[in-house]
Amino acid sequence: MPAIRLILADDEPMIRAGVRAILAADPEIEVVAEAVNGSEAVDLTTKHRPDVVLMDIRMPVMDGLAATAEIKRRVPDTSVLVLTTFSEDEYVARALGDGASGFMLKSGDPRELLTGVHAASRGAAYLSAKVATRIIAELNRGSAGQRMVRSSESRGRLEGLTEREREVLAFLGRGLSNAEIAKRLHVVEGTVKSYVSSILTGLGVRNRVQAAIIAYETGLVDEDR
Repeated sequence: MPAIRLILADDEPMIRAGVRAILAADPEIEVVAEAVNGSEAVDLTTKHRPDVVLMDIRMPVMDGLAATAEIKRRVPDTSVLVLTTFSEDEYVARALGDGASGFMLKSGDPRELLTGVHAASRGAAYLSAKVATRIIAELNRGSAGQRMVRSSESRGRLEGLTEREREVLAFLGRGLSNAEIAKRLHVVEGTVKSYVSSILTGLGVRNRVQAAIIAYETGLVDEDR
């Protein structure tokens, strides 16, 4: 039986067909339903309670941002992976607060899509390097002074973390789940959960995706690689 149950939400039939063909290459993924708008995505998610929803942003009736927020309210255990294009950076920035687990480029490598789905199904945040760079650029829009202030603030947040917490944050930025991090650090998963909770509090962020962005922004991910 497939380990990952997924709902695909996109209003363009050709996009859905292409994504479905990529997902079909992985025997561990099952597309249980397809939605053509955000409202339908919410209803189908409530009905099927999948592990992951692949969510387009621009859709009729209800857009992907509103649908993501509603899904996380109704079915918080379902991860939402946003499908985006470079022209939608501002929407991606907004989606950070709506509970999205990660962001994938429609024009990206098909293998990366499968990696992102698996990461989201494990409760991990997933950002490809290209997407992270675009999000950071969007968040840093403004004057040079404003960009310097934000960069300084992000680095300042790390000062409150221990060395081990910074190590865990780098793993979060790479899209690892708690179980995977525990294996890398040779500790129990409960210990990693405590680290993650402390990291989110210390950074003043709401979720793993926001923490992952700070990991990229401050160079922790690059340093770890």
